Amino acid sequence: MASSARIAVGCDHAGFELKEAVKSFLEDDPFDIEDCGTHGKASVDYTEFGARVAQKVASGDYEKGILICGTGLGMSMIANRFPGVRAALCNDLFSAIMSRRHNDANILIMGGRVVGTDLAREILRAWLETSFEGGRHKERIVNIDARAKTALEK
Repeated sequence: MASSARIAVGCDHAGFELKEAVKSFLEDDPFDIEDCGTHGKASVDYTEFGARVAQKVASGDYEKGILICGTGLGMSMIANRFPGVRAALCNDLFSAIMSRRHNDANILIMGGRVVGTDLAREILRAWLETSFEGGRHKERIVNIDARAKTALEK
């Protein structure tokens, strides 16, 4: 996979098994991984774990994050509330590649009830190995941040 990075991972109960598989994929490479929970299959509130990972990425303490819940939708909603976070729900390879290439996504989100472990490994690999193209896409990210800031100020 790509070069070493600090990666925070988190999930709810529906994403626990896939999170554990993702951690094992990441341990095959020199990544600094922090598991932000949950640590079992007992029912939990996804917002707690999504916020933990998103805050670590938003603060700059971690370059990337990975979040998993049942569909990925809830984690997407909470993570994208944090300034500077560009969380992308990617349950297929094309979305994973484009989220990095055009959007410089810094949090990968997958649905634990949607994606199997083999596909998750390929999505993760593609997401980590794809570089941001910059150029006109960088200008769009600047515009997203500016518009979000303006919206918050109103």
